[in-house]
Amino acid sequence: MNILISGTSSGIGKAAALKFLKMGHKVYGVDRQDSAISDKNYTHFKKDIRDKDLPTIKDIDVIVANAGVQDEAEAIDTNLNGSIHFVNNYLDSKSLKSILIMASSSARNGAEFPLYSASKGGLLSYTKHLANELANRGVLVNSISPGGVITPLNRHIIDNEKLYEEVKNETLLHKWASAEEIAEWIYFITVINKSMTGEDILIDNGEMLRSNFIW
Repeated sequence: MNILISGTSSGIGKAAALKFLKMGHKVYGVDRQDSAISDKNYTHFKKDIRDKDLPTIKDIDVIVANAGVQDEAEAIDTNLNGSIHFVNNYLDSKSLKSILIMASSSARNGAEFPLYSASKGGLLSYTKHLANELANRGVLVNSISPGGVITPLNRHIIDNEKLYEEVKNETLLHKWASAEEIAEWIYFITVINKSMTGEDILIDNGEMLRSNFIW
């Protein structure tokens, strides 16, 4: 199948691209950074998902809208408006089977920063809207909401031993997910899954469930 993924130069996007390549698919990556993948079945486009002249790619089977930022100044424009623009640009593909939107646990609990949380919350609504819109074509549309993930974007936390221990203490399983683990979820939801649509999967190591009961 032909897989289109945004944000493939690092982190979850790169891990997802490598997973699809490993499974024998052809991957097209869109990122404003240079390519970080060397594979005969990988094609890289150095573009911002907000660009009007996104590359023309025929016969896309799976879209993974992964690219995003934590910067508050860009959060709404990139995470929400950019992701919607990116996905909408390729909805005419006749072979389209599945779309995966990258949300965040912050979309559910409002944690982190206000505009970042709002941008991810908007993507949850967009996922449900698109699932309804594309159901008559048999296209599945889902999102995932990771909590803490070990990526270069979070290096400032991971490299600080005291801070990293504190954030892990906020989860039931006392850990963060790897980018490769999230990539496995992306692959399952877009390729293996045949019946789930309009849903969001929370992958946060029990962070949202963690509570201290006071009698």
